[in-house]
Amino acid sequence: MGMDVYGIAPTSERGEYFRNNVWWWRPLWDYCCEVDSTLEARVPHGHTNDGDGLKTAEEAQALSLLLLLKLESGEALAYIKERDMEIAKLEWDTCRICEGSGIREDKIGVEGGMPTKELTEDIAILVGRTHGTCNGCRGFGKTEPFASHYPLTEDNIREFAEFLRDSGGFQIC
Repeated sequence: MGMDVYGIAPTSERGEYFRNNVWWWRPLWDYCCEVDSTLEARVPHGHTNDGDGLKTAEEAQALSLLLLLKLESGEALAYIKERDMEIAKLEWDTCRICEGSGIREDKIGVEGGMPTKELTEDIAILVGRTHGTCNGCRGFGKTEPFASHYPLTEDNIREFAEFLRDSGGFQIC
């Protein structure tokens, strides 16, 4: 699923269209709401693609300016680093495919030879066995926390800010 964001009255090609898949959109929109505390109330459905958005050029340009200032000042990078550190502290999830065993033994796993597959030396040392893997967790039994699948980067913030500047307002579809 993706968020297709269309400019309402674009003044350039850059302001016509912005797209993020849901993994990239959610942290970007969260950050926008973080830097503008009124945004969530003005765009209550910013995490959906039902047409909500900022309807005027002035509103979109104000958010653009705010995002660009946060990038220029280093505040955006500090936010990203803090966010990434918080995610890194989260416990890893039990693998849903092998239920934490590290070895996929269902029909698909058996057909793929996963229970008997020889592990690389580095993984074997870490998991304490020489054979048996899972394509969901590479044999560890744990996967990265779900939150780690939602990236936020300065480049994505900048690209959205530049879209906003020229969008004339926008709708999330």
